[in-house]
Amino acid sequence: SDIIVTNPPFSLFREYVSQLIKYDKKFLIIGNINAITYKEIFELIQKDKVWLGVNLGRGISGFIVPDRYERYGTEIGTDSHGNTIIATNNCLWLTNMELSQRHKDIPLTKEYLGNEDKYPKFDNCNGINVNKTQDIPKDYVGLMGVPITFLHKYNPEQFEIIRFRKRDDGKGLTADGKSPYFRILVKNRRIQSGVAGAAV
Repeated sequence: SDIIVTNPPFSLFREYVSQLIKYDKKFLIIGNINAITYKEIFELIQKDKVWLGVNLGRGISGFIVPDRYERYGTEIGTDSHGNTIIATNNCLWLTNMELSQRHKDIPLTKEYLGNEDKYPKFDNCNGINVNKTQDIPKDYVGLMGVPITFLHKYNPEQFEIIRFRKRDDGKGLTADGKSPYFRILVKNRRIQSGVAGAAV
């Protein structure tokens, strides 16, 4: 095959992606958002060999299911053809096919200087915790721990991924004595290259 579009068995997700990379195939995969947290998948993202596709979670339009599928919750809809559509909150597109979205900068409007109390420093790493991608400060030059959903908007020309979840000694990150859910440590390349002012 030249291009593979699939929803592989989740239990074989790592092995399947590894096989596609080995044989240099272009692919578009529907998977669970937690696949980002797999060491093998994260390393491919960090090395700019794979990336997230357009939309994430409920932003993915949904899946047609049989009429016998039990209807419950707020994720159910019906399309213009009468098909039952389920939109889940835990799906992603994983791909190595080029798309313009990943070359667009994340607009940064928040500032670290003067708002230090909103960005707690990690107890065990020289960096700050940022709870939402939209809250990434535009003036911070050091390490920032951002949520995994950051990868949906990640532009490798704007940010450098340093590592995932761990401090220098391999232990988990904590801020104010608590372990934030899956943080990716990143740095702003634009500030490092002198395009913007910097705060440390």
